[in-house]
Amino acid sequence: MTVSASPVPPGPLLDVAELAKRFVVGSKRGLVARALSFSKPAAPPSLLHAVDDVSFTVGRGETVGLVGESGCGKSTLVRLINRLLDPTSGSIRLGGAELSDFRASSFAGNPHRARIQMVFQDAGDSLNPRYTAADAIADPLRRLKRMSGAQLKARVEALADMTGLPRELLPRFPHQLSGGQKARVGIARAIAVSPELLILDEPTAALDVSVQVVILQLLQQLKRELGMSYLFVSHDLNVVRLLCDRVLVMYLGKIVEHGPAAEVFANPSHPYTRALISAIPQADPERRVDRLRLGGEPRSPIDPNPNVCRFYGRCPKGTPRCAEEMPLLRPAGAARQVACHFA
Repeated sequence: MTVSASPVPPGPLLDVAELAKRFVVGSKRGLVARALSFSKPAAPPSLLHAVDDVSFTVGRGETVGLVGESGCGKSTLVRLINRLLDPTSGSIRLGGAELSDFRASSFAGNPHRARIQMVFQDAGDSLNPRYTAADAIADPLRRLKRMSGAQLKARVEALADMTGLPRELLPRFPHQLSGGQKARVGIARAIAVSPELLILDEPTAALDVSVQVVILQLLQQLKRELGMSYLFVSHDLNVVRLLCDRVLVMYLGKIVEHGPAAEVFANPSHPYTRALISAIPQADPERRVDRLRLGGEPRSPIDPNPNVCRFYGRCPKGTPRCAEEMPLLRPAGAARQVACHFA
């Protein structure tokens, strides 16, 4: 008897559409004002636009990089996708399932939880100090796969082997492990339930350079072996260039450029992307370019004017049109999009 595999749903694995997250700021002042005066209504609270109308896809087996300065909204975006935060509006579809229909507060027990997992920036901070390495790896298996006993023990040991964590370290607590060992525990925990999408939020930022290389090689190996898709967040543009199939460039809550990584790095279209790439250190003198230094201050993400380009004021190409008409993402080639009037 021949057993056929389950059909793979058509379309991308992850489809994010018009996703937005706004945080209320200054709400306490508004409450105080209303308590002191009932003669006139308090002004509505201001809103910080952390993620603003973001749309993109991640294909099956694809690695997509997400880059941008600190504070641009990357971490908020991945927390929304991983269902650690509820969106203000928009859609998050994973293999056809609408994840934004589920509240973040109750998603830990959702059947879809196993399909999307995350490796956090600092493995030490994300590990429970009261859990041994074995307990940390076993936790999602107990909760989401209802494993126990010998089956659970065998799976934990197999995951340790898969991630290069010596079995003799499984009884140890996080403070007894090195940075690289804690990173392996975090990765083993994330892949334990066989996710389809793995979100990597600066997975090597807290590690020594020599350890970073080993962990990145491990992640590449696991992707090949397990067939996962990666959403890879990193400040290290050289790593993104080497590991990612496509790249998303984010600035003040918006995607300003995306396309195949090789094309974006070779010929960036958006002025902000050009500034980022010009800052990459180059060992080869023939490949060095003059660094594009940006003047001015970033615009405030609080109640931003919807008609003004977010990069206006820092952009070397800025014109009065940029202060009157927000540029939208538009095609800039067969598989690229850029949000700039002059790209």
